[in-house]
Amino acid sequence: MSAKEAAIDRFLRAYPHVIAAGREHPALHGCEEVRWSEFAECPAAIPVLLYGLVDQAAAAEAQRVLTNTLVSLVGMNAAVPEVLPYLLRLAVPGRAGLLDRLVVIAGYSEPVDPGSEAITWWLGSDSDHPERERCRDVFARHADVVATLPEELLRPDSRAALRRVAGLL
Repeated sequence: MSAKEAAIDRFLRAYPHVIAAGREHPALHGCEEVRWSEFAECPAAIPVLLYGLVDQAAAAEAQRVLTNTLVSLVGMNAAVPEVLPYLLRLAVPGRAGLLDRLVVIAGYSEPVDPGSEAITWWLGSDSDHPERERCRDVFARHADVVATLPEELLRPDSRAALRRVAGLL
């Protein structure tokens, strides 16, 4: 069992009720149909964490485990574009923690300047990471959702980053 799978297993043992609590949430419809394990280093149990996001008692831990599972210091997992629509739909009511994660994903989605050798060395080129463009596409397809995110919960630079990646600026 990988460290990511073990973290999800610990989460599920601590919050066994989240599956029943989140399975019927309309924003998460279809998340079980995604073949999560077909993405490199992505556990199949991602829906468990998404379900945890809608449970008030489990949400903070679900966010932590989901972030650690899909985002690293230098980038994001190839599955992030598949998770992103669910996160966007869940963030609309003003879940501050999810808004922060969306800002991080927006930052990782920005194109890497091919003229910057150091940045390209550290983050890799865009051609090596198609998930960046796929995330930009998801943000753009959900620009209407981005436009309705609660501005009072976002710093101006964070709001601008989300709006820019969604093509609203």
